[in-house]
Amino acid sequence: MSGAPVEIAAQVVRWQAEHGRNQLPWQNTRDAYRVWLSEIMLQQTQVVTVLEYYARFLARFPDVRQLAAAPQDEVLALWSGLGYYSRARNLHRCAQIVVAEHGGEFPRTVHELAALPGIGRSTAGAIAAFCYGVRAPILDANVRRVLTRVLGFGADLAEARNERALWSLAEALLPNTDLASTMPRYTQGLMDLGAGICLPRSPCCMLCPLQPVCVAGRAGDAERYPVRTRKLKRRAEAWWLLLRQDGAGRLWLERRASAGIWAGLYCPPVYASRRDLEEALMPEVLPEVQDLPAFTHVLTHRDLHLHPVLVRGGAAGLAGHCRDTSAADWFAPGQWQALGLPAPVRKLLAAL
Repeated sequence: MSGAPVEIAAQVVRWQAEHGRNQLPWQNTRDAYRVWLSEIMLQQTQVVTVLEYYARFLARFPDVRQLAAAPQDEVLALWSGLGYYSRARNLHRCAQIVVAEHGGEFPRTVHELAALPGIGRSTAGAIAAFCYGVRAPILDANVRRVLTRVLGFGADLAEARNERALWSLAEALLPNTDLASTMPRYTQGLMDLGAGICLPRSPCCMLCPLQPVCVAGRAGDAERYPVRTRKLKRRAEAWWLLLRQDGAGRLWLERRASAGIWAGLYCPPVYASRRDLEEALMPEVLPEVQDLPAFTHVLTHRDLHLHPVLVRGGAAGLAGHCRDTSAADWFAPGQWQALGLPAPVRKLLAAL
């Protein structure tokens, strides 16, 4: 291991106090609810995006009990646009479990935290370190990049045994003294280094406090870390969205299945082809169908080519309703705006 663990931890702690991010709204608090909320929102999402959503969530749900008591649709509506909607469903379920099984107080151990929905080992470690001063490592994407470079850890992280080995090394680097103050700052320091200094491309090595002990920095090959050979291939899909609007301006929306893209959100009926969509319409209304401009919505590993098709006049001329009428209905503008909708669908409906 390059550099003594105590030296690395001390450098990170000192650097964070002087140069790290210290004014974010979820910092300088030991409130586990606020820290947990920020950690879930920050998963695969940039800080600048999270700031607005975080404030909005706290204004509506200032504590875990109020979040637990809310309808899931309201939670999804507030989450709309933040993406990765399984996080919102797990957030809601986690709040309910914290209230029902833990008396409204988040557990204090990594093991108990990681057992809650949507909280993996790294998020559990962050909550435990920030709120309770627990000596627990984290390995989110930014921290993984920092540590593999500092340690020169070139083993393939696609293999579970190598991932476990990195977790062990991360634990060995943790501070050993004054944990109540050093663990929050050390954990935040690693996050800050990954977000602003140890970048995926063109890292700012000369500004890094760990540059003297960084294996990759000395070798000048930081960008080769971390190593992960298995990568998901991008796919493209074409979806046809049937926008049915009645004379009063209401829209027919259905709740999507509990698994898959946009799971649990409301959406216009989706068809795999234009032909499938046309078969849902009576032949006499086909000349009245209006094709709206197609557009592409980019997901992490998939490109959705969306083709909206507008039919006005309500149910007249339609061969049938959605596949599950118990999970669908007509919604007026004031109603659908309060539903959990995918961001591109919300924007599309607002333009009608």
